[in-house]
Order: sequence, then C-alpha cells, then structure tokens
Amino acid sequence: MWKAFNRIRHSAKALVATAEAQLQRLPAQAVQSRWVWQLGVLESALDRLNVLQDEWLVTRDSLHPSARPGTELYDNARARRNAEAWPELNEWASAGEALLEIHRAAEKAPSPLATTPPVRVPAPASASHTTTVRR
Repeated sequence: MWKAFNRIRHSAKALVATAEAQLQRLPAQAVQSRWVWQLGVLESALDRLNVLQDEWLVTRDSLHPSARPGTELYDNARARRNAEAWPELNEWASAGEALLEIHRAAEKAPSPLATTPPVRVPAPASASHTTTVRR
C-alpha cells in the first residue's frame, strides 16, 4: 500500500490544497457536508505519513551497510514503517475519493468568469466590399 501511495505522496498536499480552493468556489447546494471533514482527514494523514517517511529515512540510514532490500534487517525495518503507516494509508484509500468528487463538482459548477453568454460581434466588412464616400 505504501508503494502505491508513494507515487502521489509528493503531490498529495497540492491535491488537497486544490480541492480546498475548489470547494470554496462551489455553490452551497453543490457541496457535500462530509467533504470538509474528509479533506481534513487527508491532510492529517499526509502529515503523519511524511513524519513516518522521515523517520524511515533516518532508520534506513542508520542500518548496517550490509542491510539492503531483501535482507532481514532492512525488510523488517521497512515492514515496521509500513505497518505504522497503515491507518493513514487506509484514510487515503477511503477518503481520497472526495478529491475526485470535489473536482467533478467544480467542473459542473458555473464559472464566475462566464456569468453571461458571450455576445457575437459581426465580423468587419472586407476591403473589397467597402464603399468610398466622396466629398
């Protein structure tokens, strides 16, 4: 699970921030009350996952040089990190759908920039169709 989440971990904070910004611009009737709570859960889980990753890097760097992936020492240390991360990874697996739901709602919401339909302006007459006025 950690390996799958790690693909988006570096951009996860931006995903949450984008969803928060989109949520603020949505009309009230388009907002699900659980979204605010879910975004908070995702942000807290991400903070904890980042702490666990930092701790893992310190642990990994303190291992004996012979401890590499595939060795018991290395694999056990990584397995402990993964086990500690499980609750937060589970939060992302269950609440992460809110990011997509908010995005879909934002796509369907009317744009504040396009409050009126565009007005078509007739194209100017070409030079061959102009008349000359003599004085």
